[in-house]
Order: sequence, then C-alpha cells, then structure tokens
Amino acid sequence: MPRSARLLPLLPVALGAGLWFAPLPSGLSEQAWHLFALFAATIFAVVINALPILLASLSGLALSVVTGTLPPPVAYAGFGEGFVLLIVVAFLAGRAVVSSGLGLRIAHVLVALFGRSTLGLGYAMLATDVLIAPAFPSNTARSGVLYPIVYALAESNGSHPEGVTRRRLGAFLMLNSMAGIGLSSAFWLTAMAANTVGVALVGERGLEITFLSWLVASSVPCLVAMVVVPWLLYRLFPPELTRTPEAPARARQTLSEMGPMSRHEWITAVTFSAMVGGWALGGPLGVDPTAVAMLGLCALMLGGVFTLSDLRKSGAALETLLWFGALFTMSRALDQLGFMAYVGEHLGVAVQGLSWPVTYVVVLLMYVALHYVFVSQTAHLLALFPVMLGVATPVVPAPLMAFSLLFATNYFSVLTPQGSSANVLFAGSGYLTTGEMYRFGGLVTLVNLLIFLGVGTPWLMFVTG
Repeated sequence: MPRSARLLPLLPVALGAGLWFAPLPSGLSEQAWHLFALFAATIFAVVINALPILLASLSGLALSVVTGTLPPPVAYAGFGEGFVLLIVVAFLAGRAVVSSGLGLRIAHVLVALFGRSTLGLGYAMLATDVLIAPAFPSNTARSGVLYPIVYALAESNGSHPEGVTRRRLGAFLMLNSMAGIGLSSAFWLTAMAANTVGVALVGERGLEITFLSWLVASSVPCLVAMVVVPWLLYRLFPPELTRTPEAPARARQTLSEMGPMSRHEWITAVTFSAMVGGWALGGPLGVDPTAVAMLGLCALMLGGVFTLSDLRKSGAALETLLWFGALFTMSRALDQLGFMAYVGEHLGVAVQGLSWPVTYVVVLLMYVALHYVFVSQTAHLLALFPVMLGVATPVVPAPLMAFSLLFATNYFSVLTPQGSSANVLFAGSGYLTTGEMYRFGGLVTLVNLLIFLGVGTPWLMFVTG
C-alpha cells in the first residue's frame, strides 16, 4: 500500500482534533462544538474515502460517548428508529426480486416490448428500474440487478468494453442506466435509503411526508426528466448502433426458455404489490410502513422465497442498520443542540434580503454543487440537508424547499463517478471513460436541475398548496 494511502486516515483525525481544540465560537455550547468536530471528521473520512462509512460512523458515535459529548441513551437512540428498521427489512425483502428471477423477467418483457431501437432499450431499462425501485431501498442493490442485463445487451450486440466497439451500444446504455437510477430513486420514497432519512428529519420540523404525498410530488418532474434525459444522452452521446431489431426476438426467446412464472415469482410479485399498496395507503389508514415491510418479509419467508440462509448472507442489511443509525443520531443531536440553527443563521446572511424565489434557487444550487466533494448521497444529506432547509424556510415555503432538496439528493447522484455507490458497477464496466462520466454526468445533473426548477417548482406549489 502506498505511504500516502496509509496516511489518509490521519487527515480526518487531524481535522477532528483541530476543530475540537479550536476556540469555541460565540453562541455555541461546548457540547455542540465538540459533537460537530466528531461529526465533521466522520463525514470527511467518508468524503475522501479514508475509511469505510461503517467504520467511520461507528468510530464517530463511539467517540461521542467515550468523550462524554453524548450520553449513551441519546447516542444509541437512532438504532431504534422505525425508518432505519424499514430500510433494513425492505433491503432484505428486496433480495427476493433477484433470487426469485422476477427482476430478470420484468427486464426481458420490457425489452421484448420496447427494444427495437437503442433508445427504446434505454427507456426499457429505465422503466425496469422504475418498476422495481419501490421495493429496493438501496439504489446500489438495483444497480446489481440492472448492470448484468445492460452488459449482456451490449455484448450480444457486438459492443465490448475498453475497445473500439464500446461506443457501439454499451457506453450509451451504461451512462443512461447510471443516470436513470437517480431519477427512479427520486420517484419513490422507498427507492433510496436517504429518502426516508430526509423525511424523518423533515418530520421533526413538523412537516409530514407520506409514501403517497411523495409520489404525487415527484410524479410530474420525474416523468418529464425520464423522457428528456435518455433522449438527450442519445443525441449528445449517441451509440453507433441505433437499431436493434433482433433484441425483442431474443428477449421473447429467453422468456420462452424461462417458461411460465414460477411459484416463487408469483409469491414475490403478489407480496411486493401488497407492500407497495400498504405503503401508499399507510398515511390515510394510519398503517406503519415498517410493519408493512415486516409483514412482507414474513410472507416471503413463509413462501420459501427468502430463507434463513439468505438472512445469514445479508451482511449488508446489518451494515446499513449500523451506519445509518449512527450518522442519523449524530446529525439529529447536532440539530437538537442548536448547531444547525447556528450555521443556518450565518449562511442566511448570504441570502438575506433576497426574494424567496432567489433564495430558493441559490440554496438549491449550493446544495447540488457541493455534491462534487461527497461520495455518499446519505452523508451529503445528513451533513447539509438540515442546514440548507433551515437557511431557506424562513422565507421559502417549507414543503417546496424540503421536496426540492430531497429530490436533488437523488438526481445529483450522476454528477461524478463517485457521486453514488450505485454508480460503481457502471463506472467500472470499461464502457465509459472518466472524462465522459464527469462531462455528461454534470450535463445530466444540470438538465435535471432545470427540469425540477422549471417544471417541478410550479407543480410542487400546486400540490402542496
């Protein structure tokens, strides 16, 4: 290992120590400042990839207890939050979409219907993503479903990675799918783990967002972006192969070989339909979404789709529970100790006296642009979402600002190759160069921002009153 890599973990330690022993800013308690030092070091370690997010978050939380910054009951409260359990249980249940073969079948059906052209294949893969997204709180997990299908489509059409044929088909499909995951994640509340974290933070400010209200708010801007983005990439990053008349026939052949839906596929399809329905009606009927997810997982286990063996292999679910719980606890404690309000007051000077539309746009632009320095959407949200919301809401309508920031947390994932863990498979496929990903990732993010501002803003003002 290079010496520079071994020294990398020392950088967040130096940052944390420097902040800890720095003069206490006027207006902040020592407890709030010390917790900020630990939280900043934790987030910085994740941003520069000095430590895995699990190690960084648990270290930060443990140090907050050892140093007496947070009492144990407060420090560990995040692990019992319903939304954290929802993420974990839904993550476990989502494995059934893969193991049962239902996800692959959905993809082939869409290719059979829409796959006669490369653009059609792009839309088909995006539609696949959108259909399975509500059952996948992990956009990284969904990339694991989509990537092998995209890779197979490219290879079967003579487009191979890291060669002269990569632009034949594979490069467009990889970039399109990478961009599409950000939009599908914005479309559904349960499609990305950070969504529920953000909703929980908003809920503590008195604004309730349900599965259904999220879907209503996201529907128009997301659908517009889902139409525009693949078409724009097709025009500006065109594949050499524009027609794929044989793809539908191959998909139908594969479906024929797969035969009728298996018992496990039927159980998975019915269970997830019931789960989505339960989440959609949970608000009006007063049904807890975590309980719906638990019942869904129980149904999958009773049907033999998800087994105890699968549970033992699902270390990622426990990892999610640990680092989400730790980071959420630290972020919430900072807010409760007044740190976010303190920062918000100082940032508010930058937009003081501006009209609310200008404040709204400036805050959203700052929030999106700052993602260049983050490698985790969730870390970005935990670090900046409460601050930006606090800066804007004195003048900007709270529902408008909250939804806009939450949607941005998803669609800016394509801004850089490292902007989301969901990008990793596509970025490492060999079909895309680093320059292409930065250039077109930035372009797609800008287009999304314009769509969500131009189309999303009036729609949100209409549906939120």
